[in-house]
Amino acid sequence: MVQPDYERLSVREQCELLDLSRSGYYYKPVEVSREELALMQRIDRLHLDSPFFGSRQLRFALRQEGIEVNRKRVQRLMRIMGLEGMAPGPNTSRPHPDHEVFPYLLRGLEVARANQVWCADITYIQLAHGWAYLVAVMDWFSRAVLSWRLSNSMSVDFCVAALRDALQRHGTPEIFNTDQGAQFTATEFVGVLKSNEVRISMDGKGRCLDNVFIERLWRSLKYEDVYLHAYEEVLEARGGIGAWIRFYNTRRPHQSLGGVTPMEIYRGLRLAA
Repeated sequence: MVQPDYERLSVREQCELLDLSRSGYYYKPVEVSREELALMQRIDRLHLDSPFFGSRQLRFALRQEGIEVNRKRVQRLMRIMGLEGMAPGPNTSRPHPDHEVFPYLLRGLEVARANQVWCADITYIQLAHGWAYLVAVMDWFSRAVLSWRLSNSMSVDFCVAALRDALQRHGTPEIFNTDQGAQFTATEFVGVLKSNEVRISMDGKGRCLDNVFIERLWRSLKYEDVYLHAYEEVLEARGGIGAWIRFYNTRRPHQSLGGVTPMEIYRGLRLAA
């Protein structure tokens, strides 16, 4: 991933492009077996199709497919992948106990214009020999992806970078909605929103479908791009995912928008049919 002998970019510059800390560069990742990666991909697909499944239901679904696995293993892999079911229970979206938690502000709210509500979420991206994590910032009204970052760790840094990029390029929303994950409740992330006077909204615990539009984005991205291309490493995945997001924003007709693209709606070029 990082090439120390590459003449055109220093190690520091390569780390910045990969959203990887210098200390993270020296970390040697644990080898993951093909069998483990295949199981993680199957769990990911099942979760996309049935996001309300927790570890118990996922284990039953796997057993129906002839995959014998105990619940503890499913729970461990779900933690690695950042997945949670709708039912309350142990999950990676639990906030740090010292972090402030904000109310859910979207219940009953009519979202009628761009930049009224933005949302963000993180998803797991499988690679040939490991995985990465993708964060995206989306405009709720138009479904346009305003910024995104790909990282090899679930740190807060790449989420803050995506947020700052969206604010710099697209202005400031009235409300920003996320789940209660540690990345989004972190002081660094919340601080950027507060400094821009954005109202902060957070989903109820175990209610992944409160952020339903970005959950649909993940499903489309994975079935239309990630699963088809089976990316080898982060740089390749970054290029491919970037191309798909550009296609999604500007060329892919959006069914819920009446066949209009998200960026046409976001920029006010066309109205949803």
